[in-house]
Amino acid sequence: MDYAAFGATEQVGRKLLSAAVHRGEPDLRSVRGVRREVLERIEAQSTAEPLRIVARAPAADGFVKYLFELDDGARIEAVRIPVPCEAPGADTRAYENKEKKYIVCVSSQAGCALACAFCGTGELGFQRNLQAAEIVGQVLAIRAEADRPVRGVVFMGMGEPLLNYDEVIRAARILCHPSGACIDARSITVSTAGIVPQIRRFTAEGHKFRLAVSLTHAVSRKRLRLMPIEKVHPISDLVAALHDHARARRTRVLVEYVLLGGVNDSPDDACALCGLLDAKLVKIDLIDVNGATGGFHRATRQARSAFLDVLAEARMPFAIRYSGGQDVGAGCGQLVAGGSRRGARLL
Repeated sequence: MDYAAFGATEQVGRKLLSAAVHRGEPDLRSVRGVRREVLERIEAQSTAEPLRIVARAPAADGFVKYLFELDDGARIEAVRIPVPCEAPGADTRAYENKEKKYIVCVSSQAGCALACAFCGTGELGFQRNLQAAEIVGQVLAIRAEADRPVRGVVFMGMGEPLLNYDEVIRAARILCHPSGACIDARSITVSTAGIVPQIRRFTAEGHKFRLAVSLTHAVSRKRLRLMPIEKVHPISDLVAALHDHARARRTRVLVEYVLLGGVNDSPDDACALCGLLDAKLVKIDLIDVNGATGGFHRATRQARSAFLDVLAEARMPFAIRYSGGQDVGAGCGQLVAGGSRRGARLL
């Protein structure tokens, strides 16, 4: 929040931010050293009411999906992700004697206009952008009832974050601020389907937040059938932008690749991916497709193994992302806000 607009100094703004976000106090009148007229302006133009939780859906593996209703009736979802994973049989030895924590997957828009073929959110169409307060509010509502600290945030819920750039960055800055949610900026990830001008703006502004890019196919004409954004921002421009970001930030960009059985999971597809990307600048994040959207199915174990063999031989860094909460529709591409009302598509 821009407290200067309310006539508050930076010092007073930090006090107010600490009370509202860091401590989660609903009544800012308890903050000392703030003029009454400043508090009255803030109360008249903002609200301390928490987001309304309509439903919680706990999954067998410890993931919890939250359904929120906003002031105008729009509905969005967020997911609480446990670290380490609580799935039965999960190997948690690497986390022995380490802090248990949560990561929150937040939405940046109500619905989404990009209509990716494998994503349930895209079927909803676009309703509206979320305000920074509504994004931060998702984290605060989940944190308020959590039994362990929230240490990370991923902008991988409903919507395309970079089409709501200003509010997403404002929310991320509040979440990482020492007087805000105190989450390490490097533990905040902004994911995009490939809005190239905003990726370049993100790079130029020098944010410490991590960048993730959803690619899903390395061949332009095949990616176009899966992700219509390819028509606006072709893969050549996208890869140049993410490589430039990695060089400027001296950190790898996370490249998300949804494995679709019989569509993008062949050794040839893996070779195309390795030929497209610089192994020194990226890390591939492989995700199994979830849900029935688009009629896709998961790659077989044999196909996935052959795909990974190609990546390993090319020395392309990769990880297989566990997609949790599938039994309650909390997995990647499954957030549909309980069948929320439909909106427009840009593509």
